Amino acid sequence: MHKWVPKSRLSHHFQSQVRTIIANPTNPSFPNPTCTSLSDPTNADDAETRLHPTVREVCALLDLRRAWNPTQEGRLRHLLRRLTPHQVCAVIRAQSDERVSVDFFRWADRQWRYCHSPDAYHALLEVLSRTKMCQTSKRVLRLMARRGVDRRPEAFAHAMVSCGRARRVEEAMEVFALMLKAGVELDLLVCNTAVKVLVAAKLFDRALRFVERMRWAGIEPDVVSFNCLIKGYCDVGRVEEALGLIKEMPFRGCAPDKISYYTVMGFLCKEKRVEEVEVLLEKMERDSNLVPDQVTYSTVIHMLSKHGHGDEAIGFVREAEERGFRIDKVGYSAVMSAFCKNGRMDEAKEVLDKMFVRGCDPDVVTYTTIVDGFCRVGDVDSAREVVERMYENGCKPNTVTHTALLNGLCRIGHSIEALDMLKSSEDEWWTPSAISYSVVMHGLRREGWLSEACELVSRMIDNGFLPTPVEINQLIQELCQGGKAREAKEFMEECLRKGCAINVVNFTSVIHGFCQAGDLESALSLLDDMYLNNKRPDVITYTVVIDALGKNGRLEELTKLTEKMLHKGVNPTPLTYRIVIHWLCHSGRVKELFKLLKKMLSRRALRSVYNQAIEKLCGLGKLDEAYSLLDRVLRSGAELDANTCDLFVGNYLNRGDSLLAYKVVRRMLKRNLNPDVHLCQRVWECLMSEGKSEEAKMLMVQFVGRGLLLPQNI
Repeated sequence: MHKWVPKSRLSHHFQSQVRTIIANPTNPSFPNPTCTSLSDPTNADDAETRLHPTVREVCALLDLRRAWNPTQEGRLRHLLRRLTPHQVCAVIRAQSDERVSVDFFRWADRQWRYCHSPDAYHALLEVLSRTKMCQTSKRVLRLMARRGVDRRPEAFAHAMVSCGRARRVEEAMEVFALMLKAGVELDLLVCNTAVKVLVAAKLFDRALRFVERMRWAGIEPDVVSFNCLIKGYCDVGRVEEALGLIKEMPFRGCAPDKISYYTVMGFLCKEKRVEEVEVLLEKMERDSNLVPDQVTYSTVIHMLSKHGHGDEAIGFVREAEERGFRIDKVGYSAVMSAFCKNGRMDEAKEVLDKMFVRGCDPDVVTYTTIVDGFCRVGDVDSAREVVERMYENGCKPNTVTHTALLNGLCRIGHSIEALDMLKSSEDEWWTPSAISYSVVMHGLRREGWLSEACELVSRMIDNGFLPTPVEINQLIQELCQGGKAREAKEFMEECLRKGCAINVVNFTSVIHGFCQAGDLESALSLLDDMYLNNKRPDVITYTVVIDALGKNGRLEELTKLTEKMLHKGVNPTPLTYRIVIHWLCHSGRVKELFKLLKKMLSRRALRSVYNQAIEKLCGLGKLDEAYSLLDRVLRSGAELDANTCDLFVGNYLNRGDSLLAYKVVRRMLKRNLNPDVHLCQRVWECLMSEGKSEEAKMLMVQFVGRGLLLPQNI
């Protein structure tokens, strides 16, 4: 966002700020609520203002802001002078990207001899309330205060809503406190906004306390306040209290409306308490004199269908039609979707037939729902019949319909047929989407048609759809598992040339494939190529190659590659330690192992490293090498545990070398490691039996000096 610039500094900032605004592209991911309001205006005056030629021309210039030149900028400045305050508000509201509204507001604010009307500030805050740009909303409020612009309560409400969307509840409440501090009269709109923000943030207890404080301040809650509390009760699973609040509302001077009941019904459907929905409908009509209408039935049908209660939903469809209400194709589609999700295709098809009987022509969404349902249960023939029926009824299948059929073919193992269908899309006048290609590509991959899958990916890229790194990696892994590491590399390089997002995982998968095939030279070459492609190998990449070098006995290269990994700033993992220890211990390279472990530990400490190495050597029967490593570790002051040393003692005793066992015990005692008492007893007995009484006596003295308990027979 750009900084606010005082009018006295316009001459210094005009050109740079305007061009900065023009150069910044907008994010098309924001919703476009203003466009819908143009087609369906809330009032005739607002629609007429937005369709004014000057307003439309300004909006057109703002749409071309990426290619602005001084002539267009001057034209916009000229049009700004002709705009009325009401038309400026229309321009602010008419932008599909709210950030463009902010940029236009700031640009206009810096123009010579122009001053925003108070309505412009409120219009901008209204636009920002549809976004998460809470910091911008707060800056607008502060700007209004500095310029003495009257801040109405709804201005603070808009800022609070923006903070709530950004999940910054405390900032929303700070805005509320700022309003009170500014002396703005508290009204019901702002209070309801605060309650809604607290409920949405799952702070229901605070919302309850806030409503009580509203009453203390003389502001009685209305139906909106209570509906927010009802939603809060349902969100925390306290539906009985929500129903109690509905019952209590008339005694507080506020009768519940249909939304009050709909909120509880939605919770009951979600909790599979469907039988209580009909009871609540009867209660709504009996206690609150709210007669169910078409909106009521449509709402209930959609809620039941959403949570998979198709039988209950179709029951409400019949009840609604018996009462003379007409359920539209959207309602029927929702019921069909519920049956399709549960695999009940016969019932879904009955609903489709019933639509024709009722004179409700299905649309492409309805047909696609049932096509997808048949494909999910593997009945592709029935899905094709539905597609043919679509053509007969003048409803052309769209990309989603064809994609559902492709998915069905791949599910039953007919991926080649799906591929042929995809290739003939141009002849059948439909355009595949990225999902269409992905569905067929995964089907081919699962069935082992890897060459065809790679060709399809290439065609997919040529048509402007880029596969994700995950999809690319799945194909690479399948190729490598089939012993086609070189083809996997060529496929990855082709994707890289065509602009796909190739990541470190893709390179690692190919390297692992070369390692499995025993082609270490290609693996090492590709490891170097990663840097040329601006991809930094991670610890998994290095570990894979290190393991392969160890398997092939290339231990010097293993050591050098591990040192290179550390030099590049990559920290080893416990798996890396285990692999290095395993291969260097197998070759008995104690000196190299000790030096390498010392370097690795400087990057990432791991207490059990030396213990693992010593235990590995002992397990391989290389006691001399193990003792040599133990000697180096003890002299370096590194940490060891008593279990590792006990392992030495036991091995030496089994080999009949009681003197070495005695030396290990003495070194343990010097390092404050308590040896196993029973092992010490065995060492003492062996020394005595071999006539080494002096050593046995010294062991006894040191053992007692440590304050350890001795076996009774010593």
